[in-house]
Amino acid sequence: MEQMDVIDGGFAAPVFDAQTVFRAVMDAMARPGTVQHVAVLAQPPAPLAATAGAVALTLCDHDSPLWLDAALQVSAARSWLGFHTGAPLAATPADAHFALVANPASLISLENFAQGTQEYPDRSTTLILQVESLTDGAPLHLEGPGIETSATIAPTPLPRHFVEQWKQNGARFPRGTDVILAAPGAVACLPRTTRIKTMEA
Repeated sequence: MEQMDVIDGGFAAPVFDAQTVFRAVMDAMARPGTVQHVAVLAQPPAPLAATAGAVALTLCDHDSPLWLDAALQVSAARSWLGFHTGAPLAATPADAHFALVANPASLISLENFAQGTQEYPDRSTTLILQVESLTDGAPLHLEGPGIETSATIAPTPLPRHFVEQWKQNGARFPRGTDVILAAPGAVACLPRTTRIKTMEA
């Protein structure tokens, strides 16, 4: 692994760029199903994509244990994230404040991640799923807080049995995980309060 792979590719203007990405993520979390534009502000090593890398740089720090899926664990992205965020690697999914997933199709079940507690539901894992598109997958019908009537997104790829897993996630409320979908040039969010139905349902 080249040393420059670890050092290069971070935010050119760390404070401004992080604020820009943070605002996009917060807008997407407040209004589930909306797609928020994110400029190309980071150039992480493969297989970590630019948007997912920028979200990780924005949210992760030395106080937030980070879990990486198998593809990221064995790549230069692991050292790149450590260098630019200072985030320690979580020993298990249940220890993670954030989980960064380059290959959502092979993701372990959501229930394996930190769910928070009844008293502290925020002590849960936020998953950052790197997706290829927010419009080319099977349409998902969204309802819940922050959605005036309904919204539709179509992310791909998603974890296996994602809709069923998400129903189980909602049943654990106020515990549960939240999801950030990071696509090329855009993000969309699924907070645990969002209800998902397939368009056929």
